[in-house]
Amino acid sequence: MKPQRRISRELAYNGKIIDIYCDTIELENGNIAKFDYIGHKGAAAVVPVKDDGKILLVRQYRNALDRFTLEIPAGGKNGIEEEGIKCAARELEEETGYRSDNLVPLIAVNTTVAFCNELIEIFLARDLKESKQNLDEDEFVEVEEYSLDELIKMIKEGTITDSKTVSAILAYKEFYA
Repeated sequence: MKPQRRISRELAYNGKIIDIYCDTIELENGNIAKFDYIGHKGAAAVVPVKDDGKILLVRQYRNALDRFTLEIPAGGKNGIEEEGIKCAARELEEETGYRSDNLVPLIAVNTTVAFCNELIEIFLARDLKESKQNLDEDEFVEVEEYSLDELIKMIKEGTITDSKTVSAILAYKEFYA
């Protein structure tokens, strides 16, 4: 299989979270095609497990879906150079009001490989200690606790559809539970 070759990449939009480009690509057969490409600085997320086994999730409104979602705590890196574990620790405390000195890598997921390079590094957090929630000015979340069985049922029923959350919960069940 012959790889495709990027001829050019033109910035179409420079945003707060993403940059959107138009790529001109030479295809395997020699034809030229245009592709949309979204550049993302990366993100981190965390599966916070309390001592009693309950898992903390956040409920928040997502404009793209025009509804509330239930997700593991997550957020964008402050730059591509920021370590995922530092971002995950920050987001855990900001969104849930808990912190942990016991974060270990769980899984990493590319969210939308067809047109975006976003990579979310997901960590498992144990030994949670109460701290203080410190939400961003435009962030409104409710923290909720669920058992692993409840979360698996919500995934099967289609109540939880967020890809990072589904991947993280299933990975946690497979590797740690």
